[in-house]
Amino acid sequence: MGNALFYHLTRSPAEALLPILIGKSLQAGWRVELRGVDRDRLSRLDERLWQDDGFLPHGMAGGPHDARQPVLLTVAGQAATNAPACLLALDGAEIAPSECEGLQRACILFDGNDPTATDRARDQWRSLTCAGVTAEYWSEQGGGWERKR
Repeated sequence: MGNALFYHLTRSPAEALLPILIGKSLQAGWRVELRGVDRDRLSRLDERLWQDDGFLPHGMAGGPHDARQPVLLTVAGQAATNAPACLLALDGAEIAPSECEGLQRACILFDGNDPTATDRARDQWRSLTCAGVTAEYWSEQGGGWERKR
């Protein structure tokens, strides 16, 4: 069972952290699912991932080659058919504790400046840890990413 890492965004948007997390996951040899709740937002992220420095191969779910995608962007409720080892969740997209059993890592990115997003992340923390998933909390409050205890 993989760990759940919670990334508390306070200084930068998810768009700045995603290429880093995706890149590290691909370096580890993992396939990735990037799960969101809004197809339009995922479409914008799709465009951004193609344009960022350091090409990140990926595709939007629903294409003919989903199973071969190293990174697959999905809307909550869509099945990831690329056999991901890492699941990145944005904007409150749900990660069920049972999903963590087949993953190396689950990452929950949330906007710490949005009280609703923070409450949703707390709910996910409780849900995952109560089910036995080991969770870590990461904060960028000090300027760089730090693991908090």
